[in-house]
Amino acid sequence: MSTEKKSFINLLLSFKSTFWVASIMELFERWAWYGLFAVFALYLTGSTDSGALGFTHVEKGQIMGFVTSILYFLPILTGIMADKIGYKRSLIIAFAMLAIGYYAMGEVTTVNMMFIAFLFTALGAAIFKPVASAIVTKSTSDENSTLGFGVFYMMVNIGGFVGPAMSSNLRTTYGWKLIFIQAAVVILINLIIVLFFFKEPYREVKEKESFTEAVIDAFKKIWEAISDVRLTVLLLIMVGFWTMFNQLFYTLPTFIEDWVDTAALHDSIAEFSPWLAGFMSGGGNSVNPEMLINIDAGFIVLFQIVVSYFVMKMRHINAMITGLIVAAIGVGLTFYFNNGMYTIFGIMIFAIGEMLSGPTLSSFIAMISPKGKEALYQGTYFLPIAAGNFFTAFISGNLYQSWSDKLSLLQKTMAEKKISMPEVGDSFSKNDYFAMASEKLNMSQVEMTQMVWDTYNPNKIWYVIVGIGVLTILALVIYDNLVIKPREKALGN
Repeated sequence: MSTEKKSFINLLLSFKSTFWVASIMELFERWAWYGLFAVFALYLTGSTDSGALGFTHVEKGQIMGFVTSILYFLPILTGIMADKIGYKRSLIIAFAMLAIGYYAMGEVTTVNMMFIAFLFTALGAAIFKPVASAIVTKSTSDENSTLGFGVFYMMVNIGGFVGPAMSSNLRTTYGWKLIFIQAAVVILINLIIVLFFFKEPYREVKEKESFTEAVIDAFKKIWEAISDVRLTVLLLIMVGFWTMFNQLFYTLPTFIEDWVDTAALHDSIAEFSPWLAGFMSGGGNSVNPEMLINIDAGFIVLFQIVVSYFVMKMRHINAMITGLIVAAIGVGLTFYFNNGMYTIFGIMIFAIGEMLSGPTLSSFIAMISPKGKEALYQGTYFLPIAAGNFFTAFISGNLYQSWSDKLSLLQKTMAEKKISMPEVGDSFSKNDYFAMASEKLNMSQVEMTQMVWDTYNPNKIWYVIVGIGVLTILALVIYDNLVIKPREKALGN
């Protein structure tokens, strides 16, 4: 046992300082990103009298989905740029853009300007993303790379947990603006780190190749890879996985805000832990949606190593299929019920599914990569993530607006009952509408929400979200039998 402990410590000590600097920067970058992204849907669609913007869900879907889709496509180009100008310069540019972008997002108030500000921020994130992974790759060896990427992934989830927890309390206590300031300040810490502590790692530079030639070459390589039908089919299947996964951040926060009685959940938590109830509500009397969403990241931080241990004993594709089944059950629970406890259970179950399935896509790609073309095929990793974000825009936007938006359904109810109501606008907010409708219906807001829920069944959106998961599972089972198993048999596995 002491030998194993010594070996583990020696492995930790074997990492270069550049590795630790990159890992810390990743933690802060994810803190800023998820600290904003976990509450972004609420900010975009929330009532204007609370300091939010009051956009429609269609507008929210377009801003979040289309911009994030671009973010995940751009590393193909930004990675080339980093190789040309150097990692340190790239990081300085990335963090400067991110800090400016986050601050600007807290200042703009129109749909078009928010789209532009978020796109500018996403460009900064796209510059950072390939550089961080490349630094870890170049700062580890065959001996410690597995542990290195494990540590790096842990930093991602620590940042992904701390950010939303901080933002939840900041927005409840001080208002929305401070969330954007927090993100900008955290990124400025990264800028200080890269200026004073980051040392440029060795990288191979092709002096005679221009940026344009490198971009053309990159797209040629991607085209060569996706010309392999086995890879293209796999990438198309994984679009379904990411589309389902994205609902956790795009759709679930607003669904909880609209329909889930978190006041009752808050009181239940307060019975055994007043501190925890206060932490999850930011001092209010209901649990903030982002704190429920954050259970996912917290679960991953606590249990990823345990789950990974069991996954090691499974075929990767079996782990992926099992994870998708578990995740589909979890996401189904969160959208089917309007009870806070079911929401918590659903998110916990979803987190287990994510831990089983999330880290395995690279392994799948490796399975079907011809010898000598592993890096070429891995270059397509972000394509299904980009496509998944693009399609999520329509589910979280158009579909939610039509089927599940509380304001739209309540407006429909009032029209059917021939009760006149003012239009929601600058002088009459969404919260004003809810309060007046509750008064005219002679119901409490909880009773009114339940009445609209019973009338229109806004939870029916779960059919589409879980249906995407089920189709993805079936497609993976077929893919396993037609592609993976024959390849394993040919290789003698």
